[in-house]
Amino acid sequence: MTDHRAPPQVPRRPHTGRQRNQAARQAVLDAAAGLLSRPDGAATSIGEIAQASGVSKHTIYRWWPSRGAVLLEAMVQQARQDTDTEPSGVLAADLETFLTATFRAAERAAPLLRGAMAEAQRDSEAAEGMRQFTAGRREELRHLLAVGQSRGELSAATDLDLLVDQLYGLLWYRILIGHAPLTADVAQRLTRGLTSAARNADSGRGRPS
Repeated sequence: MTDHRAPPQVPRRPHTGRQRNQAARQAVLDAAAGLLSRPDGAATSIGEIAQASGVSKHTIYRWWPSRGAVLLEAMVQQARQDTDTEPSGVLAADLETFLTATFRAAERAAPLLRGAMAEAQRDSEAAEGMRQFTAGRREELRHLLAVGQSRGELSAATDLDLLVDQLYGLLWYRILIGHAPLTADVAQRLTRGLTSAARNADSGRGRPS
């Protein structure tokens, strides 16, 4: 007797290409960040990243134009994670936390930062990557200062862009020149100097002429 029953339906597998791509991309960035933490992190190769992430070199080059681009994006992501803390609502505390985390990350990635800056002088693509990286970091710091300013912890007349230049200027000077380290103590003293200057400026405006 012939069995006329329909064959069982195999459930359609959901499309997961995008999820796999996102997971693989994150694996590459995580691997690059881990390799960057080594003393010679700037010498990390695409082959090492591929081996550590389990993603082929061909795929990595399909997503990023160069080794430097991978490392720079990994550094951007790591910097965001390092400074991703709950705000305390007090500018002095939040600024010290931000600068301490930023300095720690910059000190760890100092060889890469120097290499990326040098590459940016020679290559327009590298220059754009560096511009985006620094713009993002500047915006985070400026937002933190603007919130403090809105609470009255900085004078309304404070030039926030100039202040950001001063704070990051120290970071880049020490990274590029290499004459002194970026430590938690430096972050603390910078914060104290800033908040002290803000208080003095406010008290100065309050004196009768």
